[in-house]
Amino acid sequence: MIEAELKARVRDPERVMERLDERVRARSEVYQDTYYDRPDGSLAKADEELRVRTVHSEDSTRTVLTFKAAAVDAASGSKPEHETDVGDAAAAHAILRGLGYVEAIAFEKRCRNYDFEARGRQMLATLVRVPEIDGTFLEVETLVGEDEVSAALDDVRSVLTALGIGDEDLTRETYTDAVARQRR
Repeated sequence: MIEAELKARVRDPERVMERLDERVRARSEVYQDTYYDRPDGSLAKADEELRVRTVHSEDSTRTVLTFKAAAVDAASGSKPEHETDVGDAAAAHAILRGLGYVEAIAFEKRCRNYDFEARGRQMLATLVRVPEIDGTFLEVETLVGEDEVSAALDDVRSVLTALGIGDEDLTRETYTDAVARQRR
C-alpha cells in the first residue's frame, strides 16, 4: 500500500484543532521514533526508511516496525509503507542492531490523531509537535494502491483546504532532517 500523504506547517493550530474536533474525537499519543540505517547510510540515500515507533497513549503502549520504500510521488513524497505490530520493543531494536543496522536518529513526536472518512476514503489527520522543532505540523494521509495515488492526494488536499490549509503551507521537509539540523 502507498501512504498518500501531505504535510503542512500550521499557522493557526487552535483553529485547525477545533475543526478536526468537530469531525471526530482525537487520540492524544506520544511517539518515540527510532530510525535505523545501514552503516553506509544507504537507506537514506535510497530515500528509504526503517523505523521502530513506540506509541504511548492514555491507556496503552504499543510498538510498530515500519519500512518505507522510496517515494512514488515526487511532489508529495508519498511512499509505499509496510508496517507490523511488534510485541517487544527492546527485542525489535536488538534484532535490527544484530542485523547490522545502526541508529540514525531518535526523537519524540507529540500527536493528536483523528481517524475519519472523507471523500469515500479512510483518512488519518495528525497534528504534530516535535519538541526540538518550532511550530505545529498537520499530516493528512490515506492508504491506497499505486494506481490511486494522484486521486487520493487530490482528496487529501481537499481535506486540508477544508481545514484552512493552503498549498503555500505544504512542506516535504522530514522530521528526521529538521531534528538532525537542530542538533548540529
